[in-house]
Amino acid sequence: MKHQSVKQLLSTSPSNQNVCVKGWVRTRRGNKNVVFIAVNDGSTIHNIQVVADPNAFDENLIKRIQTGCSVSIQGKLVPSQGSGQPVEVQANEIHIYGEADPETYPLQKKGHSLEFLREIAHLRPRTNTFGAVFRIRHAMAFAIHQYFNDRGFYYLHTPIITGSDAEGAGAMFRVTTLDASAPPKKEDGTIDYDQDFFGRETNLTVSGQLEGELGALALGLIYTFGPTFRAENSNTARHLAEFWMIEPEMAFYELADNMDLVEDMLKYLVRYALDNCKDDLEFLNKMYDNELLQRLQSVVDHQFVRLPYTEAVEILKSSGQKFEYKVEWGTDLQSEHERYLVEKHFQKPVILFDYPKHIKAFYMKQNDDGKTVRAMDVLFPGIGEIVGGSQREEDYEKLLNRVKEMGIHEQSLWWYLETRKFGTVPHAGFGLGFERLILFITGMANIRDVIPFPRTPLNAEF
Repeated sequence: MKHQSVKQLLSTSPSNQNVCVKGWVRTRRGNKNVVFIAVNDGSTIHNIQVVADPNAFDENLIKRIQTGCSVSIQGKLVPSQGSGQPVEVQANEIHIYGEADPETYPLQKKGHSLEFLREIAHLRPRTNTFGAVFRIRHAMAFAIHQYFNDRGFYYLHTPIITGSDAEGAGAMFRVTTLDASAPPKKEDGTIDYDQDFFGRETNLTVSGQLEGELGALALGLIYTFGPTFRAENSNTARHLAEFWMIEPEMAFYELADNMDLVEDMLKYLVRYALDNCKDDLEFLNKMYDNELLQRLQSVVDHQFVRLPYTEAVEILKSSGQKFEYKVEWGTDLQSEHERYLVEKHFQKPVILFDYPKHIKAFYMKQNDDGKTVRAMDVLFPGIGEIVGGSQREEDYEKLLNRVKEMGIHEQSLWWYLETRKFGTVPHAGFGLGFERLILFITGMANIRDVIPFPRTPLNAEF
């Protein structure tokens, strides 16, 4: 008999039809007259209750049904006699696929810390918490593709292996086939990358933006959605060495257009989560963050504040708030400053724009004041910065001068610079860190808990 998911069965009207459910046992309880087995297959936060008459089954079979074991159960779908679910399965056939020894199965007991669960990342998706998080993660990935597809964007696959550093930060993972213990050397003692696989030094990408711009300057509207990598030795709750980025690039867009798009997209994604992930969000709201649903609804309901960086600095300096990091014009705002603006001063999301040019990347369009660039950051409650973007510099001479100012090797970006020679246009884009988005949507506190297998310093176990 073909099985149905737990989610399907729970939404089916009971009519004594024969059904088959397959999944993992969450609990088994009962007495000599009746046994209750809670089965979950990952399709929903909810379990389906299976009721079995122990006298109708081999006694040893019933004893082997322990938390964590996998089963196939056939029986009749009937109205539930208990509260909390509309239907249950009256079992007439039980098959055990794989047992789980209660003495050694790590999830036999409830109440494990999130820190402990990170140590068993191969099993933690079976918990209610991580089942909910990863279902929401899927829903958000789907919604992102749907959003851009419905608005005429083209999904562009940008390279994971690259010879350029889009951010100019230098914290990149090297990709090489050279012998690490004895790489070939040039006469001056430097490594001879001419003998490497690509004939040059290459790294894992930190961003698909630069290549994304090339696509936008031909297709008009594009977006990327893929893994990116930062070799920063950071162990904070907000940083990963491998994470996913959504990066749209739009020809003929200026800064205001960019801000319009990012606000519309973020509201769409939050609304999609509220509409399509209700059960999982209610669970996370109850177990981890009782203000989660309220905070999500607030993003949908309120227009984002649009605030120049210079005004933000004045608000922070006159706030009377004691910050760990001093606020001065020209410094990059810290998370505590961003969250003050969002959570206390405005109590709604904020888009900061027109940042000092010396703290921003070389590709951002310069304003006429000579001091600022048309950059923007979107700040969310509980997170701080969730999106960074800008109008891109389309003027060849200005872009070239900025590259030289920042000491970037001009030849490594010849192809990027050349796009400004042939049919250049105003264009803009932004980057949304997918895990930052999932942190906000789920209310989880640590970024390691919103990606299935986190990559952080000294951690690549799974």
